[in-house]
Amino acid sequence: MTATHNQTLELPFEDMQALAEAVRLLERTSLAGRLTRMIGDRIGGASLLLPAIGRKAVAAAVDAALSAAMRVALRSLRQNQVRAPSFHKSLASLTGAAGGAAGLVALPVELPVSTVLILRGIADVARAEGEDLTEAQTRIACMEVFALGGRSPDDDLLDSTYFAARAVLAKSVSEAAKFAAAQGAAKESAPVIVKLISEIASRFGVAVSQKAAAQAVPVLGAVGGAAINYAFMDHFLGLARGHFTVRRLERLHGPDLVRSEYERLRKIWIEGPPAG
Repeated sequence: MTATHNQTLELPFEDMQALAEAVRLLERTSLAGRLTRMIGDRIGGASLLLPAIGRKAVAAAVDAALSAAMRVALRSLRQNQVRAPSFHKSLASLTGAAGGAAGLVALPVELPVSTVLILRGIADVARAEGEDLTEAQTRIACMEVFALGGRSPDDDLLDSTYFAARAVLAKSVSEAAKFAAAQGAAKESAPVIVKLISEIASRFGVAVSQKAAAQAVPVLGAVGGAAINYAFMDHFLGLARGHFTVRRLERLHGPDLVRSEYERLRKIWIEGPPAG
């Protein structure tokens, strides 16, 4: 969207509060940490890991899921019907119940459905923050959210921050948005789109692996699968709220000021307020 920022030296109080909430949403505990807390001693405190055959299944499911989501983003997301977040989370819980009951074998079917549901929830968040879904750039920004939630507990904090993730994707996001804008109902098989899907998949796959490993815990079953999918959906909708809050503030105040204040708040969030 066209930038309309004011040349201010500091953010107004309300916008600073909104940015602080965005920092909390974007830099908070990883999905793995959240899932570990949910299933507790059932995994003995171990990392959420999958065997090699499971990782291959996840990789294939992630590619199928992101391709399906990209088709929706490029062709029909602009007509997205506004729904309350609880609607999307409820549907995600139903698909998670099926996945929890059937285990890893259900992932190729369940994940594309869940991912498209998450995308539509992300689009609702984007629209609430003033984004125009008829613009290709906005629809690609919705897809970008899937790359923001793949942090593992062992990641370097500097390399896995929100702005670091955006920087890695910046060129591919820009090229894909320009292509989609020029081509109208762009094909997801176009090289620039495939490249973006691949880059998103490398990060989204981390989160999916964590979800799949949690759902594979034998004692969880359908109820646990539903709870995990609900948490998975909630995780990405939270990232979307943070992402599109930052984009809204960048339109108002310019990217440099917003990033500077974001990094200051992130440092406080991680290290605590300065002494004295």
